[in-house]
Amino acid sequence: MAAPREKDKDNTKLMEKIVSLCKRRGFIFQSSEIYGGINGFWDYGPLGAELKRNLRDAWWRAMTREREDVLGLDATIIMHPDIWKASGHVDTFCDMMVDCKKCKGRFRADHVGDIACPEKPSKCVGECDGEKTAPRPFNLMFKTHTGPLETADNVAYLRPETAQAIFAQFKNVLDTSRQKVPFGVCQIGKAFRNEITPKNFTFRSREFEQMELEFFIKPDEAIEAVCGEVAVWSEDADLSIPQDNWGWEMWHRYWVDQRTKFYESIGLGADVLAYYWQTPEDLAHYAKACVDILFKFPFGTDELEGIAARGDFDLSQHQKYSGKPQEFFDEKLKAALADWDEDKQLAFTGAKVAAARAKLDATTSNPTEQDYAECEKATRQWCERFFKGWYVPHVIEPSAGLDRLALAVLCAAYDEQEKTDAKGKVERVEIMRVHARISPIKVGVFPLLKNKPELVTKAREVHQLLKAHMNCFYDETGSIGKRYARQDEAGTPFCLTIDFETLGEADASLKDTVTVRHRDSNNQERMAISDLLPWLLARVQ
Repeated sequence: MAAPREKDKDNTKLMEKIVSLCKRRGFIFQSSEIYGGINGFWDYGPLGAELKRNLRDAWWRAMTREREDVLGLDATIIMHPDIWKASGHVDTFCDMMVDCKKCKGRFRADHVGDIACPEKPSKCVGECDGEKTAPRPFNLMFKTHTGPLETADNVAYLRPETAQAIFAQFKNVLDTSRQKVPFGVCQIGKAFRNEITPKNFTFRSREFEQMELEFFIKPDEAIEAVCGEVAVWSEDADLSIPQDNWGWEMWHRYWVDQRTKFYESIGLGADVLAYYWQTPEDLAHYAKACVDILFKFPFGTDELEGIAARGDFDLSQHQKYSGKPQEFFDEKLKAALADWDEDKQLAFTGAKVAAARAKLDATTSNPTEQDYAECEKATRQWCERFFKGWYVPHVIEPSAGLDRLALAVLCAAYDEQEKTDAKGKVERVEIMRVHARISPIKVGVFPLLKNKPELVTKAREVHQLLKAHMNCFYDETGSIGKRYARQDEAGTPFCLTIDFETLGEADASLKDTVTVRHRDSNNQERMAISDLLPWLLARVQ
């Protein structure tokens, strides 16, 4: 992970302003606030709920509606506990935790001072100066029970990620959708992690939403057998249209490019994004590559989305633990391998066995002869299935946090300006420059005066015209300036004022026109009411 930016007073103050505006304007509230709150849980108010819904819709549309090779899934939060054993979460989904002997606080080990040596107590940085215990593992999954009895036989877990449901339903989706590899399955849903120290507002929470895609691809061996070669990545590679000879590396680069374009489409460009390509030391033992898309938050640069090439680890694990095959039959592969003679098959198998033994040496401490024997047996069985046209698909996984994305949007949108009123008084105003596609409210509709029935009636007509197509806000209280300011804080990109020109009182040519005010430029223009709907839809969808 890239090193966070240094914390300073300006950044801390900026984050405090954003948190304050989120509470004041109804973006985000602390959960259970009237009872003192509960750490690591957050509720989204009226504006926040609309923002999250718009982000969900934008992601879903980009992943499914605009593609022919990705399907959707909506899986349960609680699944069979063996899923989490197969995935490794039961045994290894842990953070290292320490306790403070002085303040009795409990912290993540990597959030305190130097804890390089487990036997050496540490002092906490930024908390208290008490002596800390040695680090110990803490499983992050929330445990529960299904049924009326709380026994070991009915232990269940709130899912810590949405991805495993996709792997568990891979065969059902494949069989019912008539898709062929490569194709993807995506879902958006709640996940739960019992974080030791939730922090940075909604960035690290105990309940959150994920937006994940599992894109299933052919192993490189199948690509080479069918196409004769596997495409090699280069800086000038064309990623616009997937090709038949793409292996895992090209698909991984493709999805990094696709996700970058998605962020650009909602207003998060190169000025606020960064990338961290994980080193071999960073990677999970089964991963071929992983890149973290980072956002420059006020509290530091941190992960927004991870895009991993996970090999066939997940489907293979579920095949092993469930006893149910998770393979795909590739007719083109079978046809391509029909011409291979015995010598070519033996050479291929020998190379695969040697590679598998080398990987075992690299990932296992002091492997035994039995380890080698089991490794060779599994590899030979894989080759036998491969020669018949079967393989477990590999996967590219773009995994993003919806709550982190919402926070990134709010941080990127926050702006301040100083304005001078007619009396010369200078005041600081806050503006949320949210991209129009995802803004909670698309347009505000104002009658110039609320005590003029003809203006109110016409304003209500305009509001009625638009509200079936987008989220609109009608406001007739306070001065026009104050109404503009309220919508600026809400992130509303456009405001419409129905004035006396709308009624045609001063100039008949302006009848049935309104004043359109642009949030980001403060520019105003006249527009016919009949042109409003198509004009707005072109800018907010």
